[in-house]
Amino acid sequence: MSNEAIAQQPAGSGNSAAANDELDVVEPEKYRKIDAIIKRYRDKPGSLIPVLQQAQEVCGYLPHAVQRYIAKGMRMSPSVVFGVATFYSFFTLVPRGKHVIRVCLGTACYVKRSEEILDKLKEELDIEVGEITRDKKYSIEAVRCLGACGLAPVVVIGQDTYGDVAATKVMEIVKKYD
Repeated sequence: MSNEAIAQQPAGSGNSAAANDELDVVEPEKYRKIDAIIKRYRDKPGSLIPVLQQAQEVCGYLPHAVQRYIAKGMRMSPSVVFGVATFYSFFTLVPRGKHVIRVCLGTACYVKRSEEILDKLKEELDIEVGEITRDKKYSIEAVRCLGACGLAPVVVIGQDTYGDVAATKVMEIVKKYD
């Protein structure tokens, strides 16, 4: 199947079980870039992870259609590609916002009311955990530990860590990223 044919498949076709199948459509230009990545790595043993990393850079995430395309191009089972993509936390199967907001729900943060921070973010941004704002600027992730328990409750936006965050002040932090 050509990359144009894959790109033109209706959302939800094939084996995609993604909740956001309409987002599982990838432009032909991105497939051309992925073709170049596959060509560079196809015959190198153990090269699936760099292929997935670079494909994620091209697309912003790894939609099911791209995973199937990589599997075919790398001459491997789609289940192997999916298994690697879901095993490593640095891969994402859903689009993320320009700014990913991570709220720690680990024990130290939780007892210091991090769930209230999460609820405030969901309310103000009008999204749930794992979703992306309409303007694609923000997404929210709930994590179990950020390794900064002494700063609890902790919120990380991109590479920036904020400690001792109050639910009433979290949007002031987020607005710095507008």
